[in-house]
Amino acid sequence: CTQIIYEKFTVYISKRNCIIISSNQIKFIFFINLNFEGFILKEKEFRESVKEHQWDQYLNQYVAITCSSDAIIPSWAYLLISTALAPFAKKFVVGDLNLLENMIFQEVIFSIPLKQFTDVPVIIKGCSNKQIPDTAYALMCQRLVPVVSSLMFGEACSSVPLFKKKK
Repeated sequence: CTQIIYEKFTVYISKRNCIIISSNQIKFIFFINLNFEGFILKEKEFRESVKEHQWDQYLNQYVAITCSSDAIIPSWAYLLISTALAPFAKKFVVGDLNLLENMIFQEVIFSIPLKQFTDVPVIIKGCSNKQIPDTAYALMCQRLVPVVSSLMFGEACSSVPLFKKKK
């Protein structure tokens, strides 16, 4: 079994060309809540709170920046946080955990070398301790279909055929 470790993810590629993406190794995902009184962000107070925040706690972490209220947040507020966070975080997004997770899966999937899958049958393993987003599966299909001879989903004993290259 070949093992590719990409930051907090591990991709296992078995000798039978079965791909397993394990995301249960993500240990640190933080939300930064942009809380303030009412629905109006006051620039002076906001800048001060960004300046005083302990950004080093996000060192080498994956971060989702979000607002926990229904307030309208100006773009510059997210950009101000981004400039403070950039020296510390490994990756960050403005959005929820789903967006962050999809972004990380995308990076993992694009880091997998495809040469080993050329003209061979491949099974994308469907079982995992953590739910894999459908977007990740779709992206894996998008990458694999041009190179594999066939693509299936599930387990070797019970797989669903997805694609077979025409001869």
